[in-house]
Amino acid sequence: MNRSSDGFYPGADESSTLSGVSWGAIFAGAAAAAALSLILVLLGFGLGFSAVSPWANHGVSAKGLGISTIVWLAFTQIVASGLGGYIAGRLRVKWANMHGDEVYFRDTAHGFLAWCVATLVTATLVVGSVSSIVSGGVQAGASVVGGAASTLTQAAGTAAGNTDSDQYGYFVDSLFRDDHPAAVSDDAVRGSVTRIFVRTLSNDGQLAAEDRTYLALLVAQRTNLTQADAERRVDEVFAKAHKAVEDAKLAAKQAADTAAKVAAMTALWMFVALLIGAFFASFAATFGGRRRDAVVYVESDAYVTTAPIR
Repeated sequence: MNRSSDGFYPGADESSTLSGVSWGAIFAGAAAAAALSLILVLLGFGLGFSAVSPWANHGVSAKGLGISTIVWLAFTQIVASGLGGYIAGRLRVKWANMHGDEVYFRDTAHGFLAWCVATLVTATLVVGSVSSIVSGGVQAGASVVGGAASTLTQAAGTAAGNTDSDQYGYFVDSLFRDDHPAAVSDDAVRGSVTRIFVRTLSNDGQLAAEDRTYLALLVAQRTNLTQADAERRVDEVFAKAHKAVEDAKLAAKQAADTAAKVAAMTALWMFVALLIGAFFASFAATFGGRRRDAVVYVESDAYVTTAPIR
C-alpha cells in the first residue's frame, strides 16, 4: 500500500476513526437467520403434525416426537445461524492494516451479534410457543392435581342432575330423611345417593354416620338386605369410590411430574441448541470474513498494485 505525503498509511487513519462494528451487515445477517428460522420452524410443525395420529398405535410415539423435535431445533439453529453469520461476515467492511487476530475476533463478534439479533426477533415471533412450554410445567401441578377429584365429583353430580343451580341439594335432601324412607323412583334415589357421595368425596372423604345410616336404609329397602349387610355394602362401595378418587389424584400428580420434567428437559435442550447456533454463527462469520477479504490483483503498465474489494 502506498504511503501518503505525511508518511502515514491512509488505512491506519481510517481504521482508527471508524467503528469496528458493521451494523448493516449484522442486521442483514440477522434478518436472513430469523426468516430462515421461521421457515424451518413452520416446516417442523407441519412434519410433526403429519406424524401424529389420534388413533392408538398409529403415528410416532411421544418420546420419538420429543427427540425429533430436539434434533430439528438443533438443525434449524445450525442452518439458520450459520447462514446469518456468513452473511454478516461477508457483508462487513474491510478493515485495513489490521492484525489477523483482531480481524478474526471482529468477524466472530459480528456473527455472534447477528445471532443475538436473530434470536431476539425469532423469540418475539414465537413467544407464545415458548411461554406455553415453560408455564406448562410450572402450572401443571396446581391445575391438574387440584382439579382431579373435582372433575370426577362434578361429572357424577352432573349425571345425577346436581348442577350449580342445585348445589345445596344435599342439604335439601337431608330435610326429608326418614327412618323409613318412602319408595321413590330409581332416578330420585340415585340422585340423592350421588349427592351424598359427591359432597363427601369433595370434602374430607369421610362418610358421616347419619349419611351412612341413611344410605344403608335405602339399600336395605331396595335389595331386601339386613341393615347390617346394607351398611357393609355401603362401606365397600364408598371405599371403592374413595379409592377411585385417590387413584385419579395420584395419576394427576404423576402426569404433573412428567409435564414438569418434560418442560425442564425441553428448556435445557433449547439452551443447548441456542449455544450451538451461537457457535455456528460465529464460525460462519469468520469464514465469510475471509472470503470478504480476498484480494484482486490488477495489472497496469507502470506497476502492479493490489486493489482491495470494497
